[in-house]
Amino acid sequence: MLVGGTRPEAVKLAPVVEAILARGRMRPVVVASGQHESMFEPALDAFALRPDVRLRIERSTGSQPELLGELVRVLDRQLAQRNPSIVVVQGDTTTALAGALSAFWRKVPVAHIEAGLRSHDLDAPFPEEANRKLLAQISSLHLAPTKRAVENLRAEGITGPGVVLTGNTVVDAVLSIAGRPMAYSDPRLAAVEDRVRSERNRLMLVTVHRRESWGPPLTGILAGLRNVLERHKDVEIVLPIHPNPDVRKQVMAGVFGVDRVHLTAPLSYIEFCRLLSMARLVASDSGGVQEEAPSFGVPVLVLRDVTERMEAVEAGCSTLVGTDPMVIADQASRLLNEPPLLPENRPVNPFGDGLAAHRAEHAIACLLGLESAHPMAPPVLRPSAAGGE
Repeated sequence: MLVGGTRPEAVKLAPVVEAILARGRMRPVVVASGQHESMFEPALDAFALRPDVRLRIERSTGSQPELLGELVRVLDRQLAQRNPSIVVVQGDTTTALAGALSAFWRKVPVAHIEAGLRSHDLDAPFPEEANRKLLAQISSLHLAPTKRAVENLRAEGITGPGVVLTGNTVVDAVLSIAGRPMAYSDPRLAAVEDRVRSERNRLMLVTVHRRESWGPPLTGILAGLRNVLERHKDVEIVLPIHPNPDVRKQVMAGVFGVDRVHLTAPLSYIEFCRLLSMARLVASDSGGVQEEAPSFGVPVLVLRDVTERMEAVEAGCSTLVGTDPMVIADQASRLLNEPPLLPENRPVNPFGDGLAAHRAEHAIACLLGLESAHPMAPPVLRPSAAGGE
């Protein structure tokens, strides 16, 4: 049983589902938790996948305690009905924590994809840093994306065959999606692509959504973006607005109507990858974007004070800029004024080679007794066949 409820979870679980189906020795059951109902399934659509189970949760306050309680209630019912061999969760969301807790309480082993990320600051990101530390305590299989993640787990006393270095499945996802034929749902984006590809303008792709960015930090970010546009008349910004009403209200107040800013609804993953592949620069508080952009050689301004993905910073793929508007504008200008690197001179993506999902499938099979060892290279795939859940 693979449990997800947000767009990043869909993107990072999908390659694992595909690898399980291709190998054919297990049967994946994808559960949509309902945390971000409008974003999880559209992200799966990019991979031609659908949830096997759609949960319905009752929310009135929108609080984290309410969400966690509701998710545990409905997930426990699914576990009782289906009795899976293993529950797979991804990342650091409330859905991941609820899925792992529900499984742990029923003595079902938990596999944690993207295990071992740490900012070492419980307030940033909040509450994700606490979620992933809690997940580490109750998971049986820790699928770590990088050597640093493995070291973080070791520092917490988590070692042994249950820790497997796989790479990050988002690299698998972005490499499989980029370049696929597609049509934009928003015609303005087709015009943006035409201007960028004809070298009339340059694209800066921006995403902001984290809880710690709300309020004054987001005000600073938006001011920084306006400053970038004032300095660079050939730059235009595409900013998909997160569905959270507080984020939407603040973004609209900060940049709505500003020339060369294109505010859009949340993009499909295919659309996002297409824009990312042609962007000159990305500014984001997202963790996934820090992992995706290096595959295209696009530099990232990380709109946070700390990141659990320091591998990208150390490799020269990302720059931590925080939320100060002048720092954002200065660092963006620095990168925009430099000539783009040729492909042969770009930093190597520190998050993997596009084979993480196959390693994850093999590690899960090992835990279930279907394999005897964890190889560093993925196994040769066989045609799909029916297997156990």
